Amino acid sequence: MKKLTTSLMALAVTAQAAPVLADTYLATNWLTPVHILNEQPYQKFAEDIAEASGGEITFEVYSSGALVPAKSTMQGIRDNVAQLGVVYPGYTPSELPVNNVLNDLVFTASDAMAAALAYTEVGITNAQLSDEWKANGGIFVGGYSTPVYNFMCMEPLVSLDDAKGRKIRTAGGAQTAWVEAIGGVPVSVPIGDVYSGLSRGSLDCTMSDPTNLDKGNKFWEVAKSVTMLPMGVVMGATYVLNPSFWQGLEMEQRKVLLDTMALGLARTQVTYAADVAAALEGSRERGLSIDEPGTDLAEKLASFQADFIDALPQKSVDDRGIADPSGLIEDFLAAEKAWKERLSGIDQTDPEAVASLIREHVYGKIDLEAFGQ
Repeated sequence: MKKLTTSLMALAVTAQAAPVLADTYLATNWLTPVHILNEQPYQKFAEDIAEASGGEITFEVYSSGALVPAKSTMQGIRDNVAQLGVVYPGYTPSELPVNNVLNDLVFTASDAMAAALAYTEVGITNAQLSDEWKANGGIFVGGYSTPVYNFMCMEPLVSLDDAKGRKIRTAGGAQTAWVEAIGGVPVSVPIGDVYSGLSRGSLDCTMSDPTNLDKGNKFWEVAKSVTMLPMGVVMGATYVLNPSFWQGLEMEQRKVLLDTMALGLARTQVTYAADVAAALEGSRERGLSIDEPGTDLAEKLASFQADFIDALPQKSVDDRGIADPSGLIEDFLAAEKAWKERLSGIDQTDPEAVASLIREHVYGKIDLEAFGQ
């Protein structure tokens, strides 16, 4: 097998040209090397695949957008600037509108690992999704989910009365509509401004996943409470392949690649879950109150999410200009339910156990000869 990559100098001259012989493939990741979505499925994956393939498949990982910026990753994969990359569909909604329907839908998700693995399965098996990736010049082979979003506030927010008039930072879309539905005031500011907003009083709360308590934004330094109300996740593509790279692999090499990627996906979600547990425990130790939502708030969320799912197909057609995604939505919800059941029977802290399920229920069902052609 010949390896398909190019030197950076050659790329600057002609990204469209056929790849030349070189020693390694290129993987692009716009996150820092220590971010979970880089460290687990890219840095460690690069080590694993080199060993598993006996050195036949090796990747050099470019981090922090050094090779391709986040919003250009899909184009870079298409043009063979990189053979592998992480893609967040929210950055390119006009190119990936169908994928963004699912990112709308997962405002209803309450299990991050099940959401990630449902996305992995449906992204491969649903024609509406796989055709969109193909049209953009890539092959989707696996997705991630952030941890479930919660409220982080200066004062406890556990009831509908507590929410009224609260200035709550949202990331738009369903989050904004939800905050309005409970009588809050949605505020749109960059995530980097939330810390100062909470400390100065221009924000009362933010919606965020708990890893932001102790990492990166360190909200536990200013917030006083966390409400464990499950307000969805954010999903993206962990692994998108350049088609010519995949097609140049031998059948056994394709299998080794997917087997190794299964572990990369599993490690990512297991690490996210462990980091959430550590962040919440550390927050308790710092004196933050970790509160369960009141019945009225929980019931309001359930009602809002049910109405949201009902309205999503037509809203997606109207707003995103796509064919009716009802079948896709049904596929994802069914897959999400199935993954919750599968995961309930294993040790979810064991990456190998999670990876075995991915191999059994997703990668093991792929026709390696026909897939990605």
